[in-house]
Amino acid sequence: MNALICSEPGVLSVIERPKAERAPGEVLVRPRRVGICGTDYHIYEGKHPFLAYPRVMGHELAVEVVEPGDSDFKAGEVVVVNPYLSCGTCIACRRGKPNCCTKIAVLGVHRDGGMAEFISLPAKNLVRAEGLSADACATVEFLAIGAHAVRRASLDDTDRVLVIGAGPIGFGAVLFATLSGAKVTVMDRDQERLAAARDLFSIAGTITADDSVDAQVAAATDGEGFDVVFDATGNQGSIEKGFDFVAHGGRYVLVSVVKGDITFVDSDFHRKEMSIFGSRNATSVDFERVIAAIRNGQVPIDKLITHRTTLAGAVTDLPRWATQKSGLIKAVIEIA
Repeated sequence: MNALICSEPGVLSVIERPKAERAPGEVLVRPRRVGICGTDYHIYEGKHPFLAYPRVMGHELAVEVVEPGDSDFKAGEVVVVNPYLSCGTCIACRRGKPNCCTKIAVLGVHRDGGMAEFISLPAKNLVRAEGLSADACATVEFLAIGAHAVRRASLDDTDRVLVIGAGPIGFGAVLFATLSGAKVTVMDRDQERLAAARDLFSIAGTITADDSVDAQVAAATDGEGFDVVFDATGNQGSIEKGFDFVAHGGRYVLVSVVKGDITFVDSDFHRKEMSIFGSRNATSVDFERVIAAIRNGQVPIDKLITHRTTLAGAVTDLPRWATQKSGLIKAVIEIA
């Protein structure tokens, strides 16, 4: 079978390797759509903190069941993949948080992922999605990241929310924050992305991350700051600046991850009695929340998927899209 491999930072190629075989207790599947995530771009660029090369990337997956084994899935069924393989016994798993399992193996990061013609996966990591297209199934995982972050923040319709970072993960947070009834503002440096946010979602407004950002935040919140701030930029400077935008008694949710330390002014943190939340991956509850929203027509799938390629085409397209973002929201690899 063919697989797209990142052998080292900056080096992609399609290689031929033995066809994946169904492991005991698992299901052999054929990836049909693979969303290209910020994680994949970071792996290509050598910026991911949890990765060893070489690696087959890909964790945003719509797959077709080929050999169901002892599971109750049917051959030919198209399903969503929950790419977070957890141990089931550690303290996080015992407390219902397999998304931060102490021994977690994320497809495409800790073990080879779905940018290949076949892959064997545990049946428990396949999620039924009757009525969803392959395209829609491929969007569920990245939207679930935003849904999980919103659930962490416990939003309601009294909250003024700021989402920093108008990329796919940020858009997931925007979508589910608005569905929670919150009044949402989006911040980014890129005017094209801010325009996309206004086109896609019912938001209160946008803020340009420039030299006047403090004044813009003050104007949008009567000088009080936002009740909840989500950072989805993956940028250290942005994360540190985000502390300034949180209101007294507010919550700050860090959705993105960076290498290195994040610093903040302790006296300001205590003065505001601010709460900081880490938000990692997603759980089955979040996957089901996204699938329900898609079924209800609340997710603009056709507008979210803007670029398409193939396994072979991704060798040149993925590096180009890592730097050329104009018009790009979500790119998917189609595997015939």
